[in-house]
This record gives sequence, structure tokens and C-alpha cells, in this order.
Amino acid sequence: QVQLVESGGGLVQAGGSLRLSCAASGRIFSIRVMGWYRQAPGKQRELVATLTRSGTTTYADSVKGRFTISNGGTRNTWYLQMLSLKPEDTAVYYCNADIQVIPGTSPYNDWGQGTQVTVSS
Repeated sequence: QVQLVESGGGLVQAGGSLRLSCAASGRIFSIRVMGWYRQAPGKQRELVATLTRSGTTTYADSVKGRFTISNGGTRNTWYLQMLSLKPEDTAVYYCNADIQVIPGTSPYNDWGQGTQVTVSS
């Protein structure tokens, strides 16, 4: 009933930038936490950044100062602005959200399908 769709991935040279977008649609009362994760080949999925409904952000140490998570202008959308990209940022990036479907109930966690980001040296 809820779908998360990422866009904005691609191939970029080291030092370049990309902006990822995530759009959540379906039966959504509110999104409590918006996030981005990534998974590089042969590695476990790792947290990149999160943004709570109250505006608190969290970043992985490896992306602090280079990546910024933000709310989109449209409801239930959010972005990941990535600057000064490095080859080690190459991964599939997934958006993630804690979604409250019905007021007063606990949120559940959902994932997008992922978008590839490749940074060439």
C-alpha cells in the first residue's frame, strides 16, 4: 500500500555531486523518520543519514560535511544532496522510512528499491 521510489542516481566523477530523491506514496498518515542507507558490493547495508519529523539529523561519519539530508518541497519527499563524491561512495542507495499509517498506531519501517550511485576515480 505504501511505495518508496528513489531517483537521481548515476555515474559521476570523483569530486562531483548528485542529488537523490525519495518519494513515498500510498496510505500515509505521517513519516516519523526519513532516511538513506547504502550497500556497496560485498558489504553490509549501512546508514548514511536520517531526518526525524522534528528536524533532527544523523549522519555516518564517512559522509559528514559532504552529504545533506533534507525534506522535499512536496509532502512525503526527501533528498540526499551529495557533494565531493569519492569512489568509496559507490553503492546502491536506498531510501527508508518509519511510516505511520493510522493515527495513534506504531509506525512500520519500509524501503525503496534502490538507486545505483557510481563514482569514478
